[in-house]
Amino acid sequence: MNAPLVPPAVPRLAASLIVLRDAPRGMEVLMLRRADKPGDQNSGAAVFPGGLLDPGDADAYGLCDGLDDAEASRRLGLPANGLNFWIAAVRECFEEAGLLFARHADGTPVALDAHDAETLVGLRQDLHQNRCGMAELCERLRVRIDLAPLSYYSHWMTPRGMPKVFDTRFFITTAPPAQTARHDETETVELLWITPAEALDPKRGLKLVNVTQVTLQALAKFRTAADAIEAARAEVHKPLIRPRLGLTPQGKRPIMPGAWPFAEIGRLDPEGRGDVSTELAPGVPVWLSPRVLRVTAGNGSMMTGPGTNSYFIGTPGADDWALLDAGPDEPAHVAALMKAAPGRVTRLLATHTHKDHSPAIAALRAKVGAPRFGRVAAHPEWQDTGFAPEHVLSDGDRLSLGAGATLRVIHTPGHASNHLCYLLEEEKLLFTGDHIMQGSTVVINPPDGDMAAYLRSLERLLDEDLDWLAPGHGFLIDEPHAAVRKLIAHRLQREARVLDALRALAPAGEDALRDAVYADTPKHLHAVALRSLRAHLQKLQADGVAVLEGDRWQLK
Repeated sequence: MNAPLVPPAVPRLAASLIVLRDAPRGMEVLMLRRADKPGDQNSGAAVFPGGLLDPGDADAYGLCDGLDDAEASRRLGLPANGLNFWIAAVRECFEEAGLLFARHADGTPVALDAHDAETLVGLRQDLHQNRCGMAELCERLRVRIDLAPLSYYSHWMTPRGMPKVFDTRFFITTAPPAQTARHDETETVELLWITPAEALDPKRGLKLVNVTQVTLQALAKFRTAADAIEAARAEVHKPLIRPRLGLTPQGKRPIMPGAWPFAEIGRLDPEGRGDVSTELAPGVPVWLSPRVLRVTAGNGSMMTGPGTNSYFIGTPGADDWALLDAGPDEPAHVAALMKAAPGRVTRLLATHTHKDHSPAIAALRAKVGAPRFGRVAAHPEWQDTGFAPEHVLSDGDRLSLGAGATLRVIHTPGHASNHLCYLLEEEKLLFTGDHIMQGSTVVINPPDGDMAAYLRSLERLLDEDLDWLAPGHGFLIDEPHAAVRKLIAHRLQREARVLDALRALAPAGEDALRDAVYADTPKHLHAVALRSLRAHLQKLQADGVAVLEGDRWQLK
């Protein structure tokens, strides 16, 4: 029997306050080390002051200066009751650190020296034990809450699958003058004024949860508190940041949006089990759907990233499977493919014939006897010249694999003249080979590579109805059209840099132009960059913009 599904944890609304101050050794941030508590997922961690919203926070609306609920809610992107988060941030900072953002009736800021901090311990405990709320605190101290110094910083939610899920708004400010911070000795056991770099230093030994670590990394870029706060104010849109749990060699860990495995984890593990690997391990079969099984070759390198992906594609229950891009002819990889095959392999497909994608087709053909499908490149350089397809594919061809899997062929020259993408129509999933790779742009290497053709092939994909990309190197990619537009923009920006270099240096040789155009590229990649530079120059030549005279390029 299957284990009963555990209902997802209901998100708890929370607020946290990042408090900064400038010191001779650099900008410092206030952190509190939480007490060790069994069952607390943040036990022993160093955190910023913060905690759950309290229903009583709304009672203090009329005692706030600097912000009303309408404006607070607008800044947080909420229809109403946004002020609760700001008040909670102030309350939690006072409870846990003894700093109170408030003003007296005459408008002067509240000052709390070490003696005041000592005498207010009881009031902080009353807050913590819910014996009073912020409205009563203000009445006892005859003060009003000052929200003007607080700026909205970020919005985070705990990954799915965690026992407790927090929906937290983070705020940022500078420490109030003439106040002394002191930890509460209940929920926290130590108060630290520490630079972000020190807090991140492994030698310091602080336990940092993911959101704290990411925030400290961002703060470490700033020299002063004013710089950090100004940057937060300038960033108007604060998207929700919700990591996903992934399986690393060290166990389950939060994976940030934008990380290579992030989208794939969301597709394969929407419940948050945390059992999707964050690594493309060689030879390990991974079911991406009932129709698609991926096996990655152990040929990872500077050019191939984590290795070449081979894909089995077919209909569940049907003994009719295609193998797309058998990869390099390495015995371990061929053996892994044979072992992983989910059924009878009836077709051997190639996106193109570069030597990391098609050579193993020969070994697989000898074992399974399936015919080869693909195209032969127009130029033999860098190609697997042994590839001779029994079926030459054309743009628009369809291959049926059982009753529930249909591949449509899309000819996408550019990276290679014979490059093909394959669209699994039932899933709107496009197998991109090297047309689109994860984490880097592809090399366009003339004469077989053609930059103008590559850009046209990318633009064509914008007319396709796509949900996912399955690249020849890397994890599944979501938001395909955004990925395509990003690649087009990158190539056009690089072309603009080529034009700028021609204006500044022409007539100039390729080496001088490469050094200018790819100044942001590490030296060990310059030989590869030179190939793409040639492709850009040849495109500009075909466009009638640049001309080659001898071995020097210049604008026409």
